[in-house]
Amino acid sequence: MTVLAAAASIGQPAMTELVQRLERQGLVTRVEDPGDGRVALVTVTNDGRALLDDQQRGRRDRMAELLTALPAEDEITLTLAMHVALPIIRRLIDDAQQSRTQADSGTPISQSRT
Repeated sequence: MTVLAAAASIGQPAMTELVQRLERQGLVTRVEDPGDGRVALVTVTNDGRALLDDQQRGRRDRMAELLTALPAEDEITLTLAMHVALPIIRRLIDDAQQSRTQADSGTPISQSRT
């Protein structure tokens, strides 16, 4: 729960409540870690995965619908902006994942790239 709460930037009690609610709805399962009884392992069920897939598909469909309404010059501008922004966003994600991995392993976190 601690790892999930940190990843979602919420408190552990809130994450525990959320996981319990998802478990009651059949969207996740929670079992004790055989190696450490204090730890709960949470897994997304098939129903949970189907719900996530439906939500992602709905967001993609809505975005595609919105993009078809753009005038051609706005589409070109957005395409150029995405080509500039995407590498920066990828670098931010990579840096955040590296920092998280280093923090989890106890390795000192180095300065981010410039």
